[in-house]
Amino acid sequence: MSALLAMLFALFVTAAVVCVTLFVVLKIAVQLVLLPFKLILLPIVAIFVIVKLAALVTAGVVVAAIAFALFLPLLVLGLLLAIPVALVAAVV
Repeated sequence: MSALLAMLFALFVTAAVVCVTLFVVLKIAVQLVLLPFKLILLPIVAIFVIVKLAALVTAGVVVAAIAFALFLPLLVLGLLLAIPVALVAAVV
């Protein structure tokens, strides 16, 4: 009985090794077949990534410009109000 289980285990291990080997060979074959398509599509994908990155940077610059445009007048207004208050506080 034990020899039968050992042979069955060896059969399963051999089948697993064969399956993994076939999967690896199939994967390599698919990669070799798809390699020309990858080489063709890589520049197109790179252009899309660059355009997307440029759009994100542009959106960030726009947000920063809007924040600066809102903050600068408030800063000037605060300084215009703070100077007379500081002068009055210095006299009193």
